[in-house]
Amino acid sequence: MCDITKNNFDFLRVLLAFIVFLGHLGTLSASDELKILQYSPIEIAVFGFFVISGFLIARSYERSSSLKSYLNKRIRRIVPAYLLVIFLCAILLSLVSTYSFTEYFSNPQVYKYLFWNSLFLNFKAPWLPGVFGNQAVNGALWTLKIEMSYYFCLPLVFLLFGKNNKYRNISLVILYFLSLIYLNYFESVDKISAAKQLPGTLSYFIPGMLIYFNFDQFIKHKNTLFIIAVTTVWIDLICNITLFSPVMIGIIVLYIAYSFKSLNNFGKYGDFTYGIYIFHFPIIRVFTTLGLFRDYNPYLMAFICMIIVVSVGICSWHFYEKKFL
Repeated sequence: MCDITKNNFDFLRVLLAFIVFLGHLGTLSASDELKILQYSPIEIAVFGFFVISGFLIARSYERSSSLKSYLNKRIRRIVPAYLLVIFLCAILLSLVSTYSFTEYFSNPQVYKYLFWNSLFLNFKAPWLPGVFGNQAVNGALWTLKIEMSYYFCLPLVFLLFGKNNKYRNISLVILYFLSLIYLNYFESVDKISAAKQLPGTLSYFIPGMLIYFNFDQFIKHKNTLFIIAVTTVWIDLICNITLFSPVMIGIIVLYIAYSFKSLNNFGKYGDFTYGIYIFHFPIIRVFTTLGLFRDYNPYLMAFICMIIVVSVGICSWHFYEKKFL
């Protein structure tokens, strides 16, 4: 029997965070030399995060002694570092604003940014005055409102489709297809907003939950499921459809999580993924704003940027995040 606690989630999260970082580096650096990085599969990485969340949030809820205990753990993991990056950006990015300090801090947009972003409603005020050409300060944060929403929705989902519900699997499968219908319909109307709506992203959380609820069967047949999943994803890509890909991505992600035992201890020095994820976007944009990718060797600057992002992630974990846990 496979021990559910022995897994590669720490390795997977770092890998997915770096895929997102590299993709944003290629897009935001405005460097022809780094442009190839924009083909990094950011969407797949984000979907992978959602799958992992579906699995781990379900496990966290089931193992919590009470609803209060569960929510307390989830909020402590996400909110402190999230608020830290919001407030640090509002203060420190004044240094790269085209506004003077007086103009910057007297501008109501700064306080709109702090207010709406603190509530996870980034789309209400994504920019700061004179910063990055009044473009989004941190475009990576939209996934956090999705994450937080599912923290609060999962107890209800668990109540309706929990482990003791004999109709659990079929109910979640129906919910999965309803999510796909929603996602595909709204994608044809407004792709940007659809990708960020709760019902659409549910199609990636549900596979994580389904595999958690059927963990023993998944482990027993994981090699066969992996082959089927890889084949199906390729077929979906060739046919340009989104039918089975979300659940198959879930199988692939969790196959990696429970294979390659040598990676089980990857996180023994800390969980830096969250810090890397929430800080990388504004750091890349600062490099671009200062012309570092343009005026110096872009490959060297990309490496330095990566070192800074990783260092900030490590410091965020050791000196801030883990104090709340």
